[in-house]
Amino acid sequence: MPTGTVKWFSNVKGYGFVNTDEDHDADIFVHFSAIEMDGYKKLTSGQKI
Repeated sequence: MPTGTVKWFSNVKGYGFVNTDEDHDADIFVHFSAIEMDGYKKLTSGQKI
């Protein structure tokens, strides 16, 4: 599975962008529905995923 770092994520809007570890120039869109964890689904800028 690809890994990366959260560039920014809006908890209010439920989406953000991630930089992949393979290609730091590529921003990947991420939506809260794609977060696979229990509880409130949020990400923090700088978080490794």
